Amino acid sequence: MATYKNDGYRPDEINALKDECRQTGRSFVYVEDDELDVLESGECAHIQFVGKDDGQEVIFDGLIYTLRLHHSSMVYEMAVDQVKKTYPGYQPPEERAPGYRIDTEKEEEVEEVLTELIEELEDTEAVKVKEHVELDRGFEYGIGIDVCLNTEDITDDVIEQFISQFNENTLRLDQTLYSFSSDEEE
Repeated sequence: MATYKNDGYRPDEINALKDECRQTGRSFVYVEDDELDVLESGECAHIQFVGKDDGQEVIFDGLIYTLRLHHSSMVYEMAVDQVKKTYPGYQPPEERAPGYRIDTEKEEEVEEVLTELIEELEDTEAVKVKEHVELDRGFEYGIGIDVCLNTEDITDDVIEQFISQFNENTLRLDQTLYSFSSDEEE
């Protein structure tokens, strides 16, 4: 009996995904992920597709998202880190455990500082990002893939083009460093 690194390498799993892709008419499937609100934004998608690694077919499972979304996430994380240094014990809403308490006035103060830090980081272009693809071969199912592309939205066509170029080994990533401002979105 053959042994596999994980189930994403198993031929029956790969064939099942290929069948599902044929039924949808795409080279990938969307993965439902209720924990990622950002999937509703059009700037991010959780997908699975079949590709090759060292000549062996495998399922790639991961996120594909826009450069703008990546930039705003990096700016937010950097601002939160700075806020935590000034206000020890502060936890942003997405990290709060049940029972977390903060004084309303203190929270308003912290949120104002956080907003100011974000604006400063954007104005000074302190955070710059570029297109990238990161693989996680230690992933629990197939190979994890993290894809950041310089595009306005993550559409079926964008995903199809990425998968085609990735699988044909013709993918050329834009190495230009970009910075964005939330003012540009309005």
